[in-house]
Parts: sequence; C-alpha cells; structure tokens
Amino acid sequence: MSFVDLGRVLVVIPTYNEAENLEPVLARLRAAVPEARALVVDDDSPDGTGAMADRIAAADAAVHVLHRSEKAGLGAAYIAGFRWALAEGYDVVVEMDADGSHAPEELPRLLAALREADLVIGSRWVPGGETRNWRVARQVISRGGNTYARLLLRFPVRDATAGYRAYRRAVLEEIKLDEVASQGYCFQIDLAWKTWRAGFRVVEVPITFTERAVGQSKMSHSIVTEALWRVALWGVTSRSRGARTQAPADRS
Repeated sequence: MSFVDLGRVLVVIPTYNEAENLEPVLARLRAAVPEARALVVDDDSPDGTGAMADRIAAADAAVHVLHRSEKAGLGAAYIAGFRWALAEGYDVVVEMDADGSHAPEELPRLLAALREADLVIGSRWVPGGETRNWRVARQVISRGGNTYARLLLRFPVRDATAGYRAYRRAVLEEIKLDEVASQGYCFQIDLAWKTWRAGFRVVEVPITFTERAVGQSKMSHSIVTEALWRVALWGVTSRSRGARTQAPADRS
C-alpha cells in the first residue's frame, strides 16, 4: 500500500535506554512502510541507545537521529521531534514507542485513515482494540484515566492517552507547541484535546498494544498524578472559554 498521496511521512521515536529494542523496531518499521522516514530522539541514554541509533542512521539514509543532552520527559522529546519534522518539510508526523508495544505493521492502517482525518489515534479502547500482557492494574488505570478525561473535558475520544498516532502537518502548525508543557499520559491528552478543540478531524482506529518484553516501563505515579490535576484544571477553564472552534476547512 502506497502513501505517496499523503506526502512525506516521518515517524518520531523517542528513546531512553532502549538499546535492546531500537534496532528490531526500526527494521520492522522500514519493512512495514518503506517510504516513511524515522527520527530517533534520544535523551542521552546511558545504555548507548544514541550511539546505536547513529550506527543505524549511518547505514540507512531513511533514519535520522536527534540527540538531546538530558532526560527531559516524553512530551519534550516529542515536541523536539515535531519541530524537527516541521523544519524539514514533512507532511505527516507519527508518534511511535521504541519498545515494540506499537506494532509498526499496524501503521499502514493509521496512515490510510489519515486520508479522511487530521489526527488518527491508534486506540486500545474502541471495538477491535486490545492490550496484551498488561496487568489488571494497568488496564484499570488506562481505562479510568481515559474515562476521567472524556467526562471532564467533554471530549469524544476513548483513548486520549494513546501514544501511537499520526498528525497532519497543519495540526502541528496550528497548535501552539510552546504552550504544551505536560508529560507522559498528560502530554497525549493535551495534544489530542487541543487538536479537537481547534476544529480538526480526530479519528480512532483499533490497535493491539503489547506490553514491552525488554526493558522498564517509564510509567510512574508522578505521571498519573500530573494527568489527574491537569485534566481537572483544563475541564474547569474550558467551560469558561466556550465551545469548540470550527473545523479549519470551514473557517472564513
């Protein structure tokens, strides 16, 4: 399946201590969508992930590497990747984890759905979506957090915390990236909500999310706590700001 009609596609892959996972994920991505390019955004991983990414990029012109000097969080890594993508003229920007939980083989379905949308979210919690090897506690946190966000923000997305997604360039140009300060779960909610509030078309497609087999999860209590208080704050303030903006195509 070709995605030439979507323009240039960049997959942004943040890394921190993913040396065991990065090479197989990049190989699967290149096989699944050969025309896509990849940007590894490494936060100075002590396990040598950045050096491994450099070696892969030296052998494959479709892989690029952005080195950051410290571990500054998932949200900051993605924002850096988005800015790089916009500066380099990419038309579609994809978020994908480096740990194998997001199957590169499912990316063609996300890109196909983008033909009728501005943001496509790979969703665990729509019909057909599922998780594998997740503890019950993780499922409860994810389902509960998404229900919490959907109710407080009046936001019709079932998996706003999902990190497998594809944006059209216009979305990232419209959203004020300087104002996105949240991290982790909250970063994903923030961007999806801002996209929807700006009037863009948001679509969810089912995916299978598989818990990482190697390495440690970056999930923490602080990430969950941040999501709870930020979503509550956004829910209160949004009620005083009025309704959702018109879709960009309908603006005069």
